[in-house]
Amino acid sequence: MSEQQRGHTVVVGVDGSPAAHAALEWAADAAARRGVGLRIVHGLGMPTEARGASDRDTEAEEARRYGRELLSDSAHLVQRIRPEVEAATVLSPEDGPDAVLHEARHGDVIVVGSRGLGAVRAIVHGSVTTRAASHAPCPVVAVPAHEDRPTPLDGPHEPRGVIVVGVDGSESSRRALRFGLDEALLGGASVEVVNSWEVPLPADVMALGTDVREAHEEVFDRQSEEIVAGVLAEVIDDRTERVDISAVRTQTDPVDSLVAAGDRADLVVVGSRGRGGVSGLVMGSVSQGVIRGSRIPVAVLPPHSEETE
Repeated sequence: MSEQQRGHTVVVGVDGSPAAHAALEWAADAAARRGVGLRIVHGLGMPTEARGASDRDTEAEEARRYGRELLSDSAHLVQRIRPEVEAATVLSPEDGPDAVLHEARHGDVIVVGSRGLGAVRAIVHGSVTTRAASHAPCPVVAVPAHEDRPTPLDGPHEPRGVIVVGVDGSESSRRALRFGLDEALLGGASVEVVNSWEVPLPADVMALGTDVREAHEEVFDRQSEEIVAGVLAEVIDDRTERVDISAVRTQTDPVDSLVAAGDRADLVVVGSRGRGGVSGLVMGSVSQGVIRGSRIPVAVLPPHSEETE
């Protein structure tokens, strides 16, 4: 099968960090749930003009040897925990983000550690996800290290069977909900839809009468109710209508509400670069804030993530 003919796959970036290790485990589970292959990618970050002479460079050879060993160990881990998953490895001379992005296609899923891919930290403030989520042709899932995650009451890392989806009425959030519902079907989970807003009021709030403040809040609460109902009506179909769905509407900062909801869930799903009907709820900034603050995996749906080849 040629590279152009390969089927959908899960693409995961590894760099030896704890977050990347957790990302590899999550990616292997995701590939098993989907019944697809896994591509394990390590980027060396070697400049194009230096590639020809790098064979004679001791440091470059050490980097290649480390990369080959890391990929081999990663493939063996996948074989041990998910033997049904066929894993391929890719050692790329490019840096982490470019290596991962160049391996991804429409219909795939990209998985990375939420703490970054080695030298990429200096480029994207600690996470390849920020860059990938802007350009990726498919969903991007950022996975924190195991030690960064909350511990459930019934044991460490036990699944809760809940997927949280942030919605704001935009096409971006509809993409997020569709992905969240698909994930729920794959894993037998329920979906919690979260819409949050903050009422824009003058700096001198106390100068307003109580009736005026309450009227403002009622308007935004009604808009929030309409947003949630509208997104659900547009997205749910015959295939996903059997998913157990609940809705949470809060008058708080969207990032805070999604991060808090994530502590009782397995996955948070947000759109990227969407703008909803409630002023200030911009999912591009929200998605980045959730990635920074979440202690569980976060899936980001980029603008082109639902396109086909």
